[in-house]
Amino acid sequence: MSAPRLYLITDRHQTGGRPLLEVVAAALRGGVDAVQLREKDLNARELLALARSLLPLCRQHGARLLINDRIDVALAAEADGVHLPASSFAGADARRLLRRRLLGVSAHTIAEVAEAAGAGADFVVLGPIYTTPSKASYGPPLGLAILAEAVRRVPIPVLALGGITREHVSAVCGQGAAGIAVIRAICAAPEPTAAAAELRAELLRALQ
Repeated sequence: MSAPRLYLITDRHQTGGRPLLEVVAAALRGGVDAVQLREKDLNARELLALARSLLPLCRQHGARLLINDRIDVALAAEADGVHLPASSFAGADARRLLRRRLLGVSAHTIAEVAEAAGAGADFVVLGPIYTTPSKASYGPPLGLAILAEAVRRVPIPVLALGGITREHVSAVCGQGAAGIAVIRAICAAPEPTAAAAELRAELLRALQ
């Protein structure tokens, strides 16, 4: 199963009061090819209900749905996979439970990228590459040199995360990133469809 290129990470607190389903549907129309449901303040029942609402939207647009850090919810919802934070349980255990489902892992260091690859992850999301409020707790941005080194170190796709705008797409892809992961760039955009379409167009140009 191929890694995402334009990977939307949800945050319903950044949608300006718009329903999350509405924003995700708009983003899918713009070309998002995978959605990570990441709503950490929801309990399992709420998360499962939301996942079951999102899944048909993703299916309609040929996109994959991954659940952040909850293998139980992913399996119950019949989602396409799970995305594990770097601090979560071992990727090898997740790989065994998920079988052929997609496994993404977040990383904030080159060592974590290598660990994810060794544990059987299908792709890794590295960040923050640029400054971003949502990832301030992870320290200063890693920058393009660290991204390039991570890409060289592992055989699996590496996606860039953190402060990514359409102006950055060419630079991160130029360092070998297989795609980008975004939160604010789409969730907070006045027109999520247009925002996603612009990012998608930049990706297609950069990855030619």
